[in-house]
Amino acid sequence: MAEASDTLGIVYQNLKDAGCDERTTNNCMSFARGGNLGGMLPILKQYRRTLLGSVRSGQKKLDCLDYLIYKIQKELI
Repeated sequence: MAEASDTLGIVYQNLKDAGCDERTTNNCMSFARGGNLGGMLPILKQYRRTLLGSVRSGQKKLDCLDYLIYKIQKELI
């Protein structure tokens, strides 16, 4: 785990914890090493949009399953 004063280590660990792939992590770390944390924002925002799309897709699947479970339970009672 990175020390609180180790900004690069904190950024790297956070990228890994967020599930960023190697390419995204390397691109972001290039900006971080150059002292340009703001340069990471477009990359991070795009990755966030990708993750949000996955969440929404997963939620739709859960809604479908919940509906099916509800209908089956309603028929069995």
